[in-house]
Amino acid sequence: MTSSHSEDDLDPFSTVSETPSPNPRDVPLPSPSPTDAEASSSSNQPNTSTSSDPSSTVYQQAPPLPSSSLSEEQVMNSRAYHIQRPNQPLSPIGKYLQEDGWVIEIIDAYKTTEAKSTYIVYVIRTDMIEARRRYSEFEALRLSLSKLYPTLIVPPVPSKTTVSEYAVKQSKAKEDAVVIAKRTRMLGTFLNRIGRHPILGNEPVFHRFLDGGVSWTEISHSPPISQLPKNPLKVPVHNPTDWSFTAAYASLPNPPANYSLRNPDQRFLESEKFTNKFEKHLSGNLEKVNRRIMKRWGENSNDYAELGAVLNGFSLTETGSLSAAIERTGQAVDATYLSTTNLLSQWESQYTEPLSEYVHFGSIIKKLLHYRLQKQIQFELTMEQIESRKAYLEGLERAENEARRLEGALAAAGLGGSSSGPDRDRGESGGGLLDGNRDGDGEGERRKVPASSTSMSSLSTTGSSGYGSSFLSALSHSITGMIDVDPEATRRNNISKTKDTISQLEDALHLTAQDLKYASRTIQADLDRFQRQKVADIKGMSISLARAHRDWCKQNLEAWKEAKAAVDAIEPHPARAPPSGSRVNQEASLPSRPNLPQTTSQQPLPRERISPGGGGSGTSGRTASDPLGGGSH
Repeated sequence: MTSSHSEDDLDPFSTVSETPSPNPRDVPLPSPSPTDAEASSSSNQPNTSTSSDPSSTVYQQAPPLPSSSLSEEQVMNSRAYHIQRPNQPLSPIGKYLQEDGWVIEIIDAYKTTEAKSTYIVYVIRTDMIEARRRYSEFEALRLSLSKLYPTLIVPPVPSKTTVSEYAVKQSKAKEDAVVIAKRTRMLGTFLNRIGRHPILGNEPVFHRFLDGGVSWTEISHSPPISQLPKNPLKVPVHNPTDWSFTAAYASLPNPPANYSLRNPDQRFLESEKFTNKFEKHLSGNLEKVNRRIMKRWGENSNDYAELGAVLNGFSLTETGSLSAAIERTGQAVDATYLSTTNLLSQWESQYTEPLSEYVHFGSIIKKLLHYRLQKQIQFELTMEQIESRKAYLEGLERAENEARRLEGALAAAGLGGSSSGPDRDRGESGGGLLDGNRDGDGEGERRKVPASSTSMSSLSTTGSSGYGSSFLSALSHSITGMIDVDPEATRRNNISKTKDTISQLEDALHLTAQDLKYASRTIQADLDRFQRQKVADIKGMSISLARAHRDWCKQNLEAWKEAKAAVDAIEPHPARAPPSGSRVNQEASLPSRPNLPQTTSQQPLPRERISPGGGGSGTSGRTASDPLGGGSH
């Protein structure tokens, strides 16, 4: 097939116009060599690949896949990245989201009952506009956006209440304050991620979802959601609501589950491997270890709460400095409990919840790559069907040419006019003669009956009357209906139908090739955007976790310093030496008489009485230089 389009038309971001072309052939089939537009865009981007696209050397008519992806600015400036819709005035929410410093927040969540059904309503505030949505409507919004934009990474919504939570709390699980608070935070993150997305944030469906004056039932039953097809593989990738090429897309085959690509794209194979490792590492290792550590911290926090209460009660049984020290220690334990609770709260919201979100991101990216894989399978299967149909058409045309040659030879021999006899049988055995090119008075236009039909009719008429005659008559009628009475006309019809099928498949091949190229470009561009988002998010998660632990240490350090000061104020034990570094020990270690003059005879200093001796012994044998005395104990 040849195309009259210029090289610039082969760029996937310039072939999708605002008004669909009436003919699928106007959507050009990309050339295997990169276009000038691709070369110029690739030259402005860092090339991370060491080799050219492997598919360009294998596909004869496959869309070229660039070695370096487009930048986010190029994607944003591309009309093809956006779903083309009739021009609509920008809503107040749409205008607000284009300003700097916008924020979408869920300010409240409360329980309500409607038609004997109880559910939680979340109050969304965008600028000064409030909307009330239930959890199922958040799920429906995400599903609708993923169908409208099958090549974009739509952020996940928080998962429903787990089975374990239901087992513990049973019917109260959905009303649990902790579960509601967690879901409120994650739903707010979901809305803000959509608003920050360069494409999804401009979607009118999203703006209407944030508008409290429109119900979700009205949104879901109006365009574009109402125009979405059941099978996303039978519509254009760039605009699934475009039904202009329904006939061409309907001829596309459904990708089988066990099909192996003949020419897989190595870039997306590597992306799939990395995504599998990323998801497995998060869900299989990091998330489990994180949950286990948080569980132990929570148990430790509960133990601190119990210990603090015990110490505070114990301080009431003592007096003086000991009571104050026990009370201060109990307060330090209570402070540790509170700071640990605060640490766990920050840990949950700033680290664990984003971690769980990225586990869902892994599943979303895998589905995105699988969608592109199905489009490539469609492309290869369409090419195989075209090759098969062309081979079948060649066989029909060879039979047609042979029939014409035989008919011409019979006509030249003067046998073309006979309609029965041996010559007729020989003509039909030679492949079935076509009568379209015969000359004469129209004998060739008369319908011919094969000899087998004639012989079957004579069999039924010469049979004996009675039961056997009726049976043979019915059998003759059935067999005659199955026999092709005009093989020439049948062959002509098959040739015409095969040509129509090939033409339709070629139209579909143009469309699916363009879809594959578009899907590859946009998926790669959004994967690059997601990678930048992931790096920034993981950095923020790590910093938040470090700050939470730092604040926990500071709060505990201050509380335990105060407790230590109260403990140091307790009088020393009368039967033990003061601890090293205490005030009493420091005074005892000083010379007893620093102002006495030193004698030249170096007489030993007189013993200083420290405590009365037992049993009327008078003074103790301890000196200032030897507080414990020289006697054995």
